[in-house]
Amino acid sequence: MTGFYPEGIRLDSADNLRAMRSSRALYEAMNSGEILESVAYMCDSDHNLSVRLGSMKGVIPREEGAMGIREGSVRDIAILSRVGYPVSFVVKDIVTDNGQPVAVLSRAEAQRRCAEEYLSALKSGDIIPARITHLEPFGAFCDIGCGVVALMPIDTISISRIEHPDERFKVGMDIYAVIKSRVGTRITLSHKELLGTWEQNIGDYRIGETVTGVIRSIENYGAFVELTPNLAGLAELRDGLRVGSQASVYIKNIIPSRMKVKLIIIDILNTAPDVAAPRYFITSGHIDRFIYSPPGCDKYVATEYNDDT
Repeated sequence: MTGFYPEGIRLDSADNLRAMRSSRALYEAMNSGEILESVAYMCDSDHNLSVRLGSMKGVIPREEGAMGIREGSVRDIAILSRVGYPVSFVVKDIVTDNGQPVAVLSRAEAQRRCAEEYLSALKSGDIIPARITHLEPFGAFCDIGCGVVALMPIDTISISRIEHPDERFKVGMDIYAVIKSRVGTRITLSHKELLGTWEQNIGDYRIGETVTGVIRSIENYGAFVELTPNLAGLAELRDGLRVGSQASVYIKNIIPSRMKVKLIIIDILNTAPDVAAPRYFITSGHIDRFIYSPPGCDKYVATEYNDDT
């Protein structure tokens, strides 16, 4: 990955802490072009960010606050929203202000290097680490390196459908993602392919077991109950069902040839489902094809990855 991490990952690393210990270490980081990280604690009226450094004050001028600010393609909210959070940067200069040293920093330069040296080489199907930055009804925005953000559309988050990404993720959560497509500098992510096939997920369940699940949709022919993010079964209707509520369900039958799990709802639970860290079956490398459906299944469900970059 050549050192281009989502913001916050390198904050407590040994190399980063070493660079913050003294003015000399910051000079060395400036001369080497090392990417560092610290917390932005203030944004002034001119949208310059103040950053906590161990040995001196650090300032990210507005135009260096994010890639695209100078050109006008990125709004200033990209700077304002970083207050209280880690930011990546390189040290551009060390100047004197009222007799005190001040480090002039550039987050935009760190992002440009990340885009040119790391992101530009990514291909459709590559698996990368990411960090959730914010959630919208249509998808999750993810930091994929030095604060460069990519969108994960809601329909790519899991096989089991959800109404909002906050049912899967929390802001600040570290995840893995697949490069779905890259058009120029715009990258789109996917996630469901890393959560396992139907066969891998059903391997945790047996006919006759009673387990917990989440009711994801209610139709006139039954209720779909999610057992895992990539596995749902159909239960018979009963009174009191609500989308989003947990239920205990009895596994009546499992039919691999049709990817069917037949359930009976035993009880409706009052507890809300937790947003748990995803369980991954793949966390690195590259995939050309993800086949969700089991061998011999009547329905073929797959994702093909082509290098369209």
